[in-house]
Amino acid sequence: MNINILLAVGACLLLVGVVLTKLSRHLNVPALLFFMVVGMLAGSEGPGGIVFENYAVTRDIGLVALALILFAGGLDTSARTLTLGIRPAASLATFGVLVTALVLGACAAWLLGWSLLEGMLLGSIVGSTDAAAVFLILRNQNVKLPRRVESTLEVEAGINDPMAVFLTVSLTDLLVKGAGVPLGTVLANLGYQAAAAGLIGGGMGFVGARMLNRIRLDSPGLYPVMTLAIGLGTFGLTNAAGGSGFAAVYLAGVMIGRDLTVAQRSIIDFHDGLAWLMQIVMFIALGLLSFPSHLVAVADQGLILSAVLIVLARPVAVALSLAAARFSVREHLLIAWVGLRGAVPIILATFPVLAGLPHGKIVFNITFFVVVTSVLFQGTTISWVASRLGLQRVRRPKPLHRLHITSIEQTDRHIKSYYLDATSHVVWRAIKDLPLPPEVFIAMIVRDGQVLAPQGHTQLDPGDHLFILCRASDHADLRRLFDAAVDSGSATAR
Repeated sequence: MNINILLAVGACLLLVGVVLTKLSRHLNVPALLFFMVVGMLAGSEGPGGIVFENYAVTRDIGLVALALILFAGGLDTSARTLTLGIRPAASLATFGVLVTALVLGACAAWLLGWSLLEGMLLGSIVGSTDAAAVFLILRNQNVKLPRRVESTLEVEAGINDPMAVFLTVSLTDLLVKGAGVPLGTVLANLGYQAAAAGLIGGGMGFVGARMLNRIRLDSPGLYPVMTLAIGLGTFGLTNAAGGSGFAAVYLAGVMIGRDLTVAQRSIIDFHDGLAWLMQIVMFIALGLLSFPSHLVAVADQGLILSAVLIVLARPVAVALSLAAARFSVREHLLIAWVGLRGAVPIILATFPVLAGLPHGKIVFNITFFVVVTSVLFQGTTISWVASRLGLQRVRRPKPLHRLHITSIEQTDRHIKSYYLDATSHVVWRAIKDLPLPPEVFIAMIVRDGQVLAPQGHTQLDPGDHLFILCRASDHADLRRLFDAAVDSGSATAR
């Protein structure tokens, strides 16, 4: 295909994908499902007629895209989220993935008449939740869950890919070579991958954050380029060393996001947009690779295995993994329901195809069907299920305006955003009467879509979004002052 035609077609697909993100919010359907549909319509069996069946290219695109999505997710993961979620998430990301693979694998082997190893391969491929799907729905669709539940789900999605990749690669090699590997060797390899990811990812994150904070680049636009280089370098270096690149790049993103004090908003906005681009490209490519007629052929088995995954394998994995985590029964049920599958299983499903396994393409088609089912049924009902379980938190509107300071030097000043509701103690009071900490200023108020310049006599009303210039040491005092107000986010002054 001529390069100009290729660029034009690619641009059209991207534009359609961007426009569909707006439609997805109105229909409460995850945008990634629309992206896959766009790819399927553009493919050889759709009106687009684009012939594309390159599993290797799709796998490579998907791996890089997932690395950048995980890096963006790490940058936007707060220290509090990591602290709350790391222990239960680590159990779900390791033991939970293994249990899911065993339960679903046994059912798949019985249903399809395959060997247990072939069934476990399929179970391993769909064993992990998907970072793109979870981040997209929990963050961009403004789904509000209990803080510890939400933290667990986000951190699990960020760190559970390595276990699924390890199981998939190991079982694929075992089925190809037909020879067993000693359990000690398997465990040692898994431990090495985790250690390499921790050392390289942690080291790159630590060094990267300090480089970003201390170097003085001439343009703020260069800082996101630098973080992109750090993220890609971490992923590539860790994989080259035999470690888990996914775990390393997520860890590096978390550490940079935690310690960054320069150009933070520019960096986060850049990587947020890049993550959206990667999601659109990745899911459209996966859609192009699929054939609707092949999905119809495995619909019966796909529906049964989807049901087993949703109502048996995932709940059992959650119950066993979180037995000592002190979650309530309702929270267990909600965590089980938000076990969203997405691009990761589809990308992993290319491994047996490329390895030439006899049932490789059937595994790919069933995996694709399971992912579509998971996104369609679980992704669209998370808010409803949380509400029925009594765990849906009150939604707070996101401000349509933003206030931030741009600086290429370190600063201790932050912009904090607070939303006031009718229960806040500060509503109906004038700003001059508020006991604000010293050198703390309300810089802007957004009320009914209008931007107000606050003055001493300005009265605070329910529904106001306040943008406050403060230091990190003032956060505790501000939380006490706005005790019934809900913190709707923060941005470091930069």
